[in-house]
Amino acid sequence: MPELLEGVAAGRRAAVSRAITLVESTSARHRDQARELLSALQQPERPAVRVGISGVPGVGKSTFIEALGTRLTAAGHRVGVLAVDPSSVRTGGSVLGDKTRMARLSADPAAFIRPSPSAGTLGGVARATVQAMAVLESAAYDVVLVETVGVGQSEVTVAGMVDTFLFLTLARTGDQLQGIKKGILEIADVIAVNKADGDREQEARSAARELAGALRLVRGKDEWAPPVVTVSGLTDVGVDDLWEHVLAHRAHLGDDGLAARRARQQLDFTWALVRDELDQRLRHSPGVRAIREEVRAGVLGGELPATVAADRLLAAYDGDA
Repeated sequence: MPELLEGVAAGRRAAVSRAITLVESTSARHRDQARELLSALQQPERPAVRVGISGVPGVGKSTFIEALGTRLTAAGHRVGVLAVDPSSVRTGGSVLGDKTRMARLSADPAAFIRPSPSAGTLGGVARATVQAMAVLESAAYDVVLVETVGVGQSEVTVAGMVDTFLFLTLARTGDQLQGIKKGILEIADVIAVNKADGDREQEARSAARELAGALRLVRGKDEWAPPVVTVSGLTDVGVDDLWEHVLAHRAHLGDDGLAARRARQQLDFTWALVRDELDQRLRHSPGVRAIREEVRAGVLGGELPATVAADRLLAAYDGDA
């Protein structure tokens, strides 16, 4: 552990990778070691800029993140990217292909890209991602970008663990309406219409105007009016302007506002950890294991209602105490 802590503090990539693997692990032994690691990490004097980035599949998140990341490293920043990949509900596996789509950024010595599986649970995302951000900050990465899977509820989960939430969309995808339906426009701090290049530039500008109008209906006269901009991750157009809006949102929060937001996030994270730990204890409960197959057969055979089955499993868990 002292060697691992020293490696993280020195910003050594191998040590950072090992530390993140440790905090992502669901092994009971590793969870104890992860707690020891996290309590001993040295946090920076100034908190890193944490930005969540989401959007529908195909919106160009990886291309945009590479364009933004390379600009930030060129400006002297150290950039950490946490790319959360959806896990298969059938096999539990993930492709973890985000890093291959950011070849230029992954070769940058001032950048660190970590693809991580969602493990099928948003609670798992919350626990692993928040702790991975703490590792990156301790390793002196002053900008942390969290790319989400973009499938609805995950955006809300990630928005609750970052300072600024950026929503990427496309022209002609119906996202103006979908954004309202999913509540994206209620949680987004900055909105960008991506792929605003070539023949699509005018369409992107029109979509941005429509989104800005929809935003006024949803948000009303909020104290922070989320800007809607057009960008092209492919040609690097508008990327600098978008980052200025991210910094403007951070300045709007101020030191007190940022501290208050992170304090609320820590409280939410506390309960997320409690739920995650209870889930683990339930799965490994001797009492639950003893009746699991019996309950499963009863539910599948139609002899046992789900409510009764759940009560029986909980009673078995309570009986362990």
